[in-house]
This record gives sequence, C-alpha cells and structure tokens, in this order.
Amino acid sequence: MPGIASGLYKQVALDCIPVSNLTGNSALFRRNFVFLTTIFAGAFVFEIGFDTALTRIWDWNNQGRQWKDIRHKYVQSEEEEEE
Repeated sequence: MPGIASGLYKQVALDCIPVSNLTGNSALFRRNFVFLTTIFAGAFVFEIGFDTALTRIWDWNNQGRQWKDIRHKYVQSEEEEEE
C-alpha cells in the first residue's frame, strides 16, 4: 500500500504546480491583461488569415462565374456609351 499512497501524493503534488512554471511561458502570461491581449491579438490575426485564405480558395474555385469576372460582358464602359 505505501507504493499507491506515494504515487497518489506525487500526482497531487504535480497538480498543485502552476502550469506557467511547467511550460516556461510565465513571463508572457504573468498578468491577466497580457494574457487577454495575446488571445485577442492571436484571434484577430487568425481571423484575417483565415478569411483571406478562404476568399482566395472561393475565387479560385468559382473563377469565371462571379460578377467581377463577367462584368465586362454586360456593362458598357463610358467610352463606348459616348460613341
């Protein structure tokens, strides 16, 4: 039984150690506002990158079928209207 108790104690002792001391990120996440700023900035950058990537994939997949691709067939330029 002593083996089980000592193993249980080691598990409880490890659970009490803050995660920041284990990962080495304590300087980055020491204060709450730095943590939140990091999360929001990361989410903002991810959103821009994700949106840009999906827009490019959508445009590539629908090339020739969007208004920006076929507009010249239906809209006359100002020079053609004057003639």
